[in-house]
Amino acid sequence: MPRTKKGWARRKPRKRILKSVRGGRGAPGHLYRLAKEAATRAGVYARVGRKLRKRDFRGLWVTRLSAACRQRGIRYSQFINGLKKANITLNRKMLSEIAIADPAGFDAIVEAAKAAIK
Repeated sequence: MPRTKKGWARRKPRKRILKSVRGGRGAPGHLYRLAKEAATRAGVYARVGRKLRKRDFRGLWVTRLSAACRQRGIRYSQFINGLKKANITLNRKMLSEIAIADPAGFDAIVEAAKAAIK
């Protein structure tokens, strides 16, 4: 039985890891052990980043809504309370898009929220 050294099968996972961290500065872009650590760390940061992106966007929508509400003489918290009482179930993303793209429509939503508060 001839001796096998597992050449291609051994290189494949190493090349995959090194390719995933390519462009990294210094040793982690070239040395396998450091590349493996860099890839693991990058994966952790990527997962955390996906969660943070959702948080950041919600903050952006709330800021936009707050500014649009202030222009129409109502506070953001009162506006959200009025929407709940008026049974308007639009999420903050859609409300901020309406505030930007269709100011007249947003005015109507604000009036409905104001009427529900009183």
